[in-house]
Amino acid sequence: MAANSKSKIDSKSGSGAVLSLASQKEHDDIKVLGLVIFCLLLNIVFSLTAKLTGIPFYFDCIGTILAAMLGGFMPSVLVGFLTNVLSTFLYKWIFGEDTSNLYYCIISVLIALVATIFAQKNFFKKIRIKMVLPLICFVILGGGLGSVITWGLYGNTMGEELASSLAGRIYSNGVNSAFLAQLYAGLIMDVPDKLISTALAFAIYKAYPKKFKPTKDRIDVAALAKKGISLSGKIIIAVTLIFGVVAAVVTGVSLNQFRLTMVESEGQYAIDTAKFAATLVDGNMIDEYIERRDAAEGYYRINRYFNLILNSSDRIKYLYVYQIKEDGCHVVFDVSTPDTPASETGTVIPFDDSFNDHIDDLLAGKEIDPIITDDTYGWLLSAYVPIHDDHGKCTAYACVDVAMPNVAELERTFTFKMTTILMGFFIAILTLSVYFAKRFIVRPVNSLAKLAGEFAYTNDEARKETLDSIRFLEIKTGDEIEHLYDAMAKTTRDTVDFINESQKKQEAISTFQSGMINVMADLVESRDKSTGTHIKNTSAYVEIICDELIKEGLYPDIVNEEYKNNVVASAPMHDIGKIKISDTILNKPGKFTDEEYKIMKTHAEEGAKIISTVKKTVESDALKEDYLGEAENMAHYHHEKWNGEGYPCGLKGEEIPLSARIMAVADVFDALVAERVYKPGMSFESAISIIKESSGRHFDPVIVQAFLNAEDKIRAVTEQLH
Repeated sequence: MAANSKSKIDSKSGSGAVLSLASQKEHDDIKVLGLVIFCLLLNIVFSLTAKLTGIPFYFDCIGTILAAMLGGFMPSVLVGFLTNVLSTFLYKWIFGEDTSNLYYCIISVLIALVATIFAQKNFFKKIRIKMVLPLICFVILGGGLGSVITWGLYGNTMGEELASSLAGRIYSNGVNSAFLAQLYAGLIMDVPDKLISTALAFAIYKAYPKKFKPTKDRIDVAALAKKGISLSGKIIIAVTLIFGVVAAVVTGVSLNQFRLTMVESEGQYAIDTAKFAATLVDGNMIDEYIERRDAAEGYYRINRYFNLILNSSDRIKYLYVYQIKEDGCHVVFDVSTPDTPASETGTVIPFDDSFNDHIDDLLAGKEIDPIITDDTYGWLLSAYVPIHDDHGKCTAYACVDVAMPNVAELERTFTFKMTTILMGFFIAILTLSVYFAKRFIVRPVNSLAKLAGEFAYTNDEARKETLDSIRFLEIKTGDEIEHLYDAMAKTTRDTVDFINESQKKQEAISTFQSGMINVMADLVESRDKSTGTHIKNTSAYVEIICDELIKEGLYPDIVNEEYKNNVVASAPMHDIGKIKISDTILNKPGKFTDEEYKIMKTHAEEGAKIISTVKKTVESDALKEDYLGEAENMAHYHHEKWNGEGYPCGLKGEEIPLSARIMAVADVFDALVAERVYKPGMSFESAISIIKESSGRHFDPVIVQAFLNAEDKIRAVTEQLH
């Protein structure tokens, strides 16, 4: 990220010396690297010690199990895989021997995965009987799967491992299957090996310094199942498919190249042998050899040499000379071994189907490439070398058949080795891919998504926490995700700044609005010489009643902090309709006539009309329905009575809006205790008594009870305002 980027959240939005999430990850990466190196050294040191001292155990998975306990999937798999890779080269360097450790890397990575799964389920927290289960799994993998791999590598030889001598004794003592003998020996040898290895790993785990323990690399399978295919799952699928295709192609190409190399090698050997055999035969005497056989000059000598050549190598299956004619192959020479019966000289052998593409070339006396056949004579590689007479004409072919089963066995072993290496390599690469994908893609994206879902701008503290959260995250991936983080940080910062600025403007508007309302209300009240501070008093009483309703949980579906704020703010407008009443009536010192009282009562409807007109000029639905809506209700209905005998509409009970019922209590109480030009102020106790007596007739009983419950607060306000 650019150093001057405004998307960086500076220290002013932070909470002091807070260690960022990026810094924590860097520290954690160092701990993981240290753990991998330490556990790898454990495996190498213990396995080399066992080999040097002749201890009949491997001790090559202590560090792998420890890495699973401390670090999780990635460290343990990496340790297991690298242990086999490094030990292969170390054994070659130290002992001068080629080991098969590399082919057993699949066992090491599987032990790492199994150990991690059990560690994730807390099987290694303390010594208990449940630890037997992972131990059994380790033995099955090390001894069982190890024996299968040994069988694949060495066949009936029972391998070159520590268990080979025990396998030999088991085989000689009644187990008729070499494979089963190897399997039993592997399992028996692996029990103490894995028991000691697990015990040592557990002991080191308990003593490992806490400050060096990294955060475990966990995989929440249950969460993945609930959410479907997650980003991690898609990465696993992608890597698996890519690696599978690459592995298949590499294996296929390698096997094909191996086969071609082996066939080329065997073919060249057959050709060289056939060429040598061809030099022993006189091309001018082919017909005489066929007609006279043993009586022909040199026939016996050639036949003896051919037998010597045939018996000189196990690779040569057949050695013969054919005269190729239209009707088939005419035998000139054919030597035999006890298991390879020879054809008599002069015998005509039909062409094998595998020669169909070469018959014309053979009849023409041309050289042909070695041919692989699989017929009644077995799987053979045949080399045909022309024998020429003095005129350069091909009169026969010297033929050598090399047995191919050895090549097939080499192919099987090669394929098995490639498979075991690739499987171990695949699991290691997959684990590393998932780890780095989670480290640099999944976790940053999830962190951004989580923060986006939890962002709150409702108040100063929430906005500050939002900025702190982004600053703490501090994603440093050096790619598009970091750019996304920069953009998100800048957008959030700008949004918070905008909200702060908007809030200041809103507060200024609200202050101005409230001031204007109070000015209007004061103008109205100033015309009424008898009311004095009526709007301030009633607003204070309304707020006390609302607080008590919230406190006692009364009318919970309606009354909350927002409702209270709207009602208290709009309370000053409850008598705004008096602006329509003439000063003569409004300030009359004596009792109203019926006609005057009728005119005075119109202030409720007039007030509602005034506020309704204001609502039509307002675009905000929230302001219309909440703030001005309650102002209209109070102006219109604050003289309605619970028993339906009020004005102007004669509403009763809960037909009267709640805000108007609240204002009714506040309005009457203030009128009782306030001094008017036509009456003195009533005592607090007398006024409270009247409010109480009017409950259920003039006032909502619930509102009255809330009013009475807050009597101390009401008294304090009354004494202060009057």
